Amino acid sequence: MNMETVTYGVHGRYATIEMNRPEVLNAMNGQMLEELLQAFKQAAESEADVVILSGSGRGFSAGGDIKTMLNSMDNEGFSQVMDLISEVVTTFHTMPKVTISAIHGPAAGLGFSLALAADYVVAHSSAVLAMNFIGIGLVPDGGGHYFMKKRLGETKAKHLIWSGEKLTADAALNLGLVDQVTDADLLDTVKTLVGGMLQRPVKAMVASKNIYSAVGKEELQQILTLEKETQYNMRQSEDHKEGIKAFLEKRKPQFTGK
Repeated sequence: MNMETVTYGVHGRYATIEMNRPEVLNAMNGQMLEELLQAFKQAAESEADVVILSGSGRGFSAGGDIKTMLNSMDNEGFSQVMDLISEVVTTFHTMPKVTISAIHGPAAGLGFSLALAADYVVAHSSAVLAMNFIGIGLVPDGGGHYFMKKRLGETKAKHLIWSGEKLTADAALNLGLVDQVTDADLLDTVKTLVGGMLQRPVKAMVASKNIYSAVGKEELQQILTLEKETQYNMRQSEDHKEGIKAFLEKRKPQFTGK
């Protein structure tokens, strides 16, 4: 499969997957989601021990493509996109490799959920992270509820989801949403991390990961199903319609709780 929105490569014992729609801050449309799934499957079957996910241009990913959302308002299109998101996230999170998300610039919404699906999250000091679905009257998807709960606990996860607060890299590190922050070159930092990992018995590391994946997969699948059902309901709400209208008109939304 030829990939136009994702760049994939294997470099000895590590693989790189780069989201490549820089003109829209790597916002994920149907094509990118399909190509990410293909790249994750290839990486899972490759000889690489470590897989690095990053974004090209000015940031990691602005999340789901709003234009795709607006053009896929019919139930069938929505269902297909949500099922694809679930498969992408599950494939990345459970692949039998050590995975790293390398974040610079914005990682928002679905982009943030996907970043949190990795085993390690490394952020450049320029990173801005936000679970900002609330701003358009929606709930996190891509397993965002699952990954936030794992790293923060339920109460803190709820509060951050409800606020939609933008976090600096250091603030995310203090909360435990990010594992490492660097002011240096992000790729160099990640390569140093990978070099250290490859001196360890990676097979044993992956075996431990597989134990956690086996136990957690049922909960992740349940949350992905609930996110799909809930997102469908939220898309019918007046607050969502107002959120989208305000987003397009570049103004503050006036929510009514309906």
